[in-house]
Amino acid sequence: MPADTNANGDIFGGWLLSQMDLGGGVFAGKVARSRTVTVAIEAMNFRKAVYVGDLVSVHANLVRVGRTSITVHLEAWVLRRREQQSILVTDGNFTYVSIDEQGHPQPIQRDGATIST
Repeated sequence: MPADTNANGDIFGGWLLSQMDLGGGVFAGKVARSRTVTVAIEAMNFRKAVYVGDLVSVHANLVRVGRTSITVHLEAWVLRRREQQSILVTDGNFTYVSIDEQGHPQPIQRDGATIST
């Protein structure tokens, strides 16, 4: 939306980063089966601009599950108006920590299931 633009008229990178973090947090929460919080964002690559009217999709891939943390590779893709191919615009690794009701880190329960990375 126009309210999410920077001085150049493109979508503000912080808005896109927040959308990626929201999607990654949902994914991490499903893996951990608990509340999770973002503790690190690394290797962010802003490859292409996002324009007003682009349809943005965020895709998550599991990178690593540690004792209390989950690292997720997130990619933001856009479908521009009048185009048929999606374009990778941003990607990066986000790390989330599983927390208990008091907000303290807690071990991730795996139920003996194999989680492929």
